[in-house]
Amino acid sequence: MRTLLAATLATATAFAVQADPDPSNWEAVTEEARGQTVYWNAWGGSDTINSFIAWIGNRVNEDYGVTLEHVKLSDTADAVSRVVAEKTAGKDEGGAVDMIWINGENFAAMKRQELLFGPWVEQTPSWANVDVAGKPAVISDFTVPTDGLEAPWGMAQVVFYYDTAQLETPPTTMEALAAYAAANPGRFTYPQPPNFLGSTFLKQALIEFVPDASVLQSPVEEADYDAATAEFWAFLDGLTPNLWRSGRAYPQNESRQIQLMADGEIDLAISFNPNEASNAIANGQLQNSVRSFVMDAGSIGNASFVAIPYNANAKAGAMVVANFMMSPEAQAMMQDPEVWGLGTVLDLAKLSGDDRARFDALELGIATLPPEELGATLSEPHPSWMVKLEEDWTERYGVAQ
Repeated sequence: MRTLLAATLATATAFAVQADPDPSNWEAVTEEARGQTVYWNAWGGSDTINSFIAWIGNRVNEDYGVTLEHVKLSDTADAVSRVVAEKTAGKDEGGAVDMIWINGENFAAMKRQELLFGPWVEQTPSWANVDVAGKPAVISDFTVPTDGLEAPWGMAQVVFYYDTAQLETPPTTMEALAAYAAANPGRFTYPQPPNFLGSTFLKQALIEFVPDASVLQSPVEEADYDAATAEFWAFLDGLTPNLWRSGRAYPQNESRQIQLMADGEIDLAISFNPNEASNAIANGQLQNSVRSFVMDAGSIGNASFVAIPYNANAKAGAMVVANFMMSPEAQAMMQDPEVWGLGTVLDLAKLSGDDRARFDALELGIATLPPEELGATLSEPHPSWMVKLEEDWTERYGVAQ
């Protein structure tokens, strides 16, 4: 009886292992994906991005029979918490989250807790064209190796934009920015951390002031935090009283920041999309006197990723969606300034003539810097630094509304 029971359990275990789709058999993956509904948990705070995600949904439905549902989040941590709750409850299959737009500390936490399906990314057909050599951020998420657990689908880089009608020459160092704010109180601000863009401003500034930037590539616990951040906090202490509304209130997101610029309340702002100013001009949100610039020291760049939870209900469908997102068709559509303008993860030299032509035909927007003028790309600090900076920023400057 015990022998029969053991054999039955072994068979059940083997079946459970085999139940996950095998990314190396892509034909079987696409066959299994047909008819599946993929619940993609992704930030929903931008009409531009939401429209692009809807376009992806239409295309994967047409070509692969996959239905894509955009579960709009205000905070990626909400999706992570749901997966954690399901694991705690023993729900190891049939999970509610099929795919997550994820980065940084959220990815690090899910990887550490073994909450992700994979590795699978490097076995997708589209991976062959990803620019691993030229864009190492596609395999390292805030210094954490992706190990095939998440697929890159867009490249972002910090830029600032300013109104040339109000400001002739923008400040291109953090010290110059502080001096400008002191001479023009209220004319600059940044989104309130822990908003991602606001936290990115903190990291961008920290990189410029830290005595040795290499310490930022390791966990914050391994560094002399006080010594590393002393000049940075002195900079913020001097800047804060000269911000919009004297630093007693902050825009909650980039959309509100654009509105402040449009209303003439601020002269310059930060973005993680080199095309954001051009997009806003094209949409009538900003005046056409707005232009972009970067800091002399370079600017933070990273990749956007999608990952599949270990207990996702539609793993095959999620892999098919991610593979399409890395395709030349989707990447060129995404990089079109009139659609979104996010940078591609692909190596254009690897593309066929027709696929390369998709990118060559794109026209940069009026306020978009050409790639050669974006300057040096600075590596993201280890995700633990952002967590610590956000905590300390809140303690020092409050959570103004």
